[in-house]
Amino acid sequence: MIDGRKKVAFICVHNSCRSQIAEALVKHLASDVFQSYSAGIETKPQINQDAVRIMKKFYGIDMEANGQYSKLIIDIPEVDIAISMGRNVGCPFIGRPFDDNWGLDDPTGKDDVDFIKVIREIEERIIKLKNNL
Repeated sequence: MIDGRKKVAFICVHNSCRSQIAEALVKHLASDVFQSYSAGIETKPQINQDAVRIMKKFYGIDMEANGQYSKLIIDIPEVDIAISMGRNVGCPFIGRPFDDNWGLDDPTGKDDVDFIKVIREIEERIIKLKNNL
């Protein structure tokens, strides 16, 4: 916490959708309080393209142009807060306990309504996390 901001990481298995959305939204909504990271135990060749499209449409955030890509847990620094994104999946062990499990369904393969619902839930949780500091 060199610059005073807490480091927060969002962890999923593939680091391609929910955790990427959370990383982008923290950078957009709470970069004054947090440094944001996302990672997984496996990677995908690219971020979920529906997530990229919807985040660009609703928030003006281009996750790929902003340098986000699918990363492994070993590719991010040690963090102050670790949040598991998953529901119905075994989230990976990251060398320490999770501070919270947001238990969000993966919208991959579903329609835009499901994506928007998950994105809004992530947004609400980020605002709550920021306000609780």
